[in-house]
Amino acid sequence: MTTIRLKKLGQLALAVPAGALATLAFAPYQYWYLAPVSLFILFFLLQNQSVKRSAAIGFLWGLGLFGTGISWVHVSIANFGGMPWLAGWTLMALLISYLALYPAVFGALFNRFNQGRPFHQLMLSGPVIWLVLDWIRGWLMTGFPWLWMGYSQLESPYASLAPILGVEGITLALVLSCGALVAAVAYRNWKPLLVPALILGFSLLAGQKQWVVPDPDNTLDVAMIQGNVAQEVKWLPSQRWPTLMKYTDLTRENWDADLIIWPEAAIPALEAQLPTFLQNLDAAARNNQTTILTGVLDQDAHGQYFNNILTLGVNNAGPYQYESAERYSKHHLLPFGEFVPFGDLLRPLAPFFNLPMSSFSRGDYIQPNLEANGYSLAPALCYEVAFSEQVRRNVNENTEFLLTLSNDTWFGKSIGPFQHMEIAQMRSLELGKPLLRATNSGLTGIVDHHGKIIAQIPQFETAVLRSKVVPTKGMTPYTALGSWPLYFYLLWSVTLSWILIRRQGGRFRDHQPEINYHD
Repeated sequence: MTTIRLKKLGQLALAVPAGALATLAFAPYQYWYLAPVSLFILFFLLQNQSVKRSAAIGFLWGLGLFGTGISWVHVSIANFGGMPWLAGWTLMALLISYLALYPAVFGALFNRFNQGRPFHQLMLSGPVIWLVLDWIRGWLMTGFPWLWMGYSQLESPYASLAPILGVEGITLALVLSCGALVAAVAYRNWKPLLVPALILGFSLLAGQKQWVVPDPDNTLDVAMIQGNVAQEVKWLPSQRWPTLMKYTDLTRENWDADLIIWPEAAIPALEAQLPTFLQNLDAAARNNQTTILTGVLDQDAHGQYFNNILTLGVNNAGPYQYESAERYSKHHLLPFGEFVPFGDLLRPLAPFFNLPMSSFSRGDYIQPNLEANGYSLAPALCYEVAFSEQVRRNVNENTEFLLTLSNDTWFGKSIGPFQHMEIAQMRSLELGKPLLRATNSGLTGIVDHHGKIIAQIPQFETAVLRSKVVPTKGMTPYTALGSWPLYFYLLWSVTLSWILIRRQGGRFRDHQPEINYHD
């Protein structure tokens, strides 16, 4: 009895480092092979467990993953939240615990409906449960799709699945492969090894296919300006004109570029407060036959605030007029940073819930591409780039580039900005479009249509990234179909599960002896 208890305690203790191991698969570490190792350990630990212990193992694994993987969130709380040390860490603990509930639910459901059917749970219902929970996490309370396992595989053979099935398809391939490996090892049956072999073979074959065609005759000469303005002083009235002059001076040196890009909220004022400055900047850009794209905040006639991208210079809107200017308004707002859920309840509790500019309104889910100096760009502001379906829906057959402006200065030198860039890289790979990413303090970079960073500025440097970028023609299967192939897989898997269970009287043995589950 003592030996059994020690074994069970050892399983629980192993779950936390197993989850933390997966963090090393993501940027900036990018040891992609540690993601399947972490999943293999999790699925192995879930074998022969009760529902209660399965939930505990999943929760502890989630604590390991999210406790290490989103530790960067605390940087903004500590530096800008204005909360006592204990309150800040309590808030982080609540966030990590909430996210750990998803693998806990997975663990519970994994064994709730599949006792005595190990192959069924590892290769049919298990992957379905994982995928559905990922979708829920990416939607519930506006969603937090960070650390989806597929993002860790940009450098792995599974990456070639992205243009077909998206990041969720890569996650499904990982879960299926790891489940099959556990089935082969735990139940000493080699047949499940056919599953990862087939997935790997399909991935390698897909990697040989060119879904889009580069268009070198339409090469873009772009200049992206990284102002590196300290967040602590950015919105001080005394720093408004020094900041504007900094961006203007760096722009003046690059008037010969086709496109000049400033980062998110680069202009430290509301758009309506600077009509003369914007008119002059627009005129200068037109005189030099170029376009400036800049992040700027705005307040409309109804008092609603918007986080926008504004086009100045050569575009389809004509000379700058506030009423008719071409803009993109951010749709997917950052919880607590740009809006406060249950604001009436939370705002009185702490300064963190009253951060500047934390009461924004949403732009439309689908908006026209920005037309800039003859180029068509599908925009996403900061956090939005993490929502694959939204970015996909805003890409059309005329889109030549993806554009994302951000300000990751809130998170200092943590791993957060690197994970953010990794997510942006996945969007390029999924959609087959080069991506231009301009940020205040890094990581400012250019990503090609294979999801590879081809040019980048180091963090916390004032610099201009000047490069030529080749757009692409055509659409990937994922651009055209989105997640519909995965929906069909889920339907097929659920239907097959139901048929197998019915045929065998509720027992799916796969020629294996019945398993006893212990509390």
